[in-house]
Amino acid sequence: MKKYVALLRGINVGGNSVLPMKDLVAIMESIGASAIKTYIQSGNVVFRSAATSSMALRESIIATIRQEKGLDVDVLVLTEDGFVKAIDGYPFPVDESSGSTQHFGFLGKVPSAPDWAKLDVLKAASEQFRVVDSVFYLCAPDGIGRSKLAAGAEKALGVSMTMRNRNTAVKIRELLASI
Repeated sequence: MKKYVALLRGINVGGNSVLPMKDLVAIMESIGASAIKTYIQSGNVVFRSAATSSMALRESIIATIRQEKGLDVDVLVLTEDGFVKAIDGYPFPVDESSGSTQHFGFLGKVPSAPDWAKLDVLKAASEQFRVVDSVFYLCAPDGIGRSKLAAGAEKALGVSMTMRNRNTAVKIRELLASI
């Protein structure tokens, strides 16, 4: 059985799209996942599955959440190798003490026509970004809450994105190793 990471987008934020983690675990069990662990309430799940297609898992999770909870939630599913490669590929200097300023924007697919000019306009002088395959890497030393680049990257890239900071990504990698 392969290890996977499911990253749900936009759940449990501001009281919208509420999906308790115990319900998410039950949903994952219902699609045949095992060794399921969640991290924080924002929809980070590691699990094992006999499935061989990340896309098929994604579609199954989305459909089951819609059927069971009536929520339209976007989900990105990565293999363990794909997730670890994305984390290890962070292209900027890593400062373990400021993991909340280092971000991984996991993209639904490789952007085919990103608006590089728009990304450059949105970027603050202190920020750095790079797109590698289907990951938008962002270093935002002044915080993501004030970052126009973080807010506008998805539109400029033209693909769906869900963002995690280094602290969260490292914890997810640790959970992967534990299952």
